[in-house]
Amino acid sequence: MSDVAPAAGPSFFQRWLNRVEWAGNLLPHPATLFILLCGVMVITSWLLSVAGITVEHPVTHKAVGAVNLLSVDGLHRIILGLLPNFVNFAPLGPVLVCLLGLALAEHAGLLGACLRLIVHTTPRWLLTWVVVWCGAMSHTAGDIGYVLLLPLSMALFHSIGRHPLAGLAAAFSGVSGGFAANLLISTSDVVLAGFTQEAARIIDPKYTVSAMANYYFLGTSVFLITVIGALVTERLVEPRFGPYRGGMEPQALQPLAPAERRGLRWALAVFLVLAGLVLAGLLPAGGVLQDTAKPGFINSYFVRGLVFFIFVFGLLPALAYGIVAGTVLSENDVYKGMQKTMELAAPYLVVVFFIAQFVNLFAWSNVGVILAVQGAALLKSLQLGPVPLLIGLVLLTASTDLFLGSASAKWAILAPVFVPMFMLLGYSPELTQAAYRVGDSVMNVVTPLASNFPLVLMFAQRYEPKAGVGTMVALMLPYSLCFMVGWTLLLILWTCAGWPLGPGAQLFLKS
Repeated sequence: MSDVAPAAGPSFFQRWLNRVEWAGNLLPHPATLFILLCGVMVITSWLLSVAGITVEHPVTHKAVGAVNLLSVDGLHRIILGLLPNFVNFAPLGPVLVCLLGLALAEHAGLLGACLRLIVHTTPRWLLTWVVVWCGAMSHTAGDIGYVLLLPLSMALFHSIGRHPLAGLAAAFSGVSGGFAANLLISTSDVVLAGFTQEAARIIDPKYTVSAMANYYFLGTSVFLITVIGALVTERLVEPRFGPYRGGMEPQALQPLAPAERRGLRWALAVFLVLAGLVLAGLLPAGGVLQDTAKPGFINSYFVRGLVFFIFVFGLLPALAYGIVAGTVLSENDVYKGMQKTMELAAPYLVVVFFIAQFVNLFAWSNVGVILAVQGAALLKSLQLGPVPLLIGLVLLTASTDLFLGSASAKWAILAPVFVPMFMLLGYSPELTQAAYRVGDSVMNVVTPLASNFPLVLMFAQRYEPKAGVGTMVALMLPYSLCFMVGWTLLLILWTCAGWPLGPGAQLFLKS
């Protein structure tokens, strides 16, 4: 695949992808999209109110009708709610705090040093497996998997005589195709749990969704993604390449410097001390992290204060690494790292402002309750059962991913509809979220509309200047299909076995 022959003409699949890309490019900026959705919600509330449509609330059993947001009272509510909608939006604060904690780990070089150490010390026969695994685990640090692991994997594969695009594919499959899978809690878990909780409260105002809601399922998924990704790379993708004959010369990867190794040892020591303190507060019956009124792990201050611990576990080991390695010379370096991350978070804040308005309009208008009750009644009449419903949600999410790449933006749209609807059928919000996360991940590697797709294409063109969108889609399509089948089967197995999705997160609601 190093000498790319000119195609006789675009295939049917390539023409289809061109149409997808054209349609996706017609979509406005995510912020504009949610402004339009707010307008649609206002008009919908007026139409349902004029039509006099009412449903029986599944909890209070009272008649619920649409609240007309196009009325004078509705206008007053929109005006007064603009600020509290944003300030009190559940995912906002936790995401910013988690980003601040992890900012120094990236700025000081701790995360990069960890990846280099893992890749450098891996035997050749295990390299593909470790690259995919590192990709899946990189989500705790945001986009570092894209900007660091992808070019590092290409250079490493090239240096040992393997095709660099095989290294790119292996890393990309873990970073993007296995986006939801992780053994560590990431900011994505916090963000999506916040959206799920807001949606669940359309039905149950006191429902709480933890960032660890899918931890058992997604932690197990890391191993599934690693196995599938490695086998697809070595059995399907890499054999198509042959030897690399491009113009790039292999480069020797720089090993860790002595100062970096010392920094890693100090960071590990600080991490172990923190972990020991957490265990000391959790394990004893009267530990400081236990709630005496509600003892146990689920109600502990560790789970309820998970954002605090993500912040501390990100900040303190990174500080130790930076001081010893010489990448943090003063407190100014710490704050510069945090400020840089907050600058990168600015687009998120802009979009979230409008998402918060949409979510609250959806709740105020009672449109969410009406859609949930009517949709649940339709699904119940079809008597599909949990397996077809979950498969349907996975496929719907995967299809939507081709047009709207942002995981949080998609879930902000889908959660207020499907979480209440599935709750009325007896399925927990955590199970609905798990199905969404599977569908959201598997198509990331083949959609040109993903925010990082241009970056990945740029990396590919370093070694294959003729590589284009079709090259990347053909390269990654086997991963997408295999991940979808394998991961959906795991979800079905998990549901049929009745295993909890996370600490305290059951599959079905108690009747």
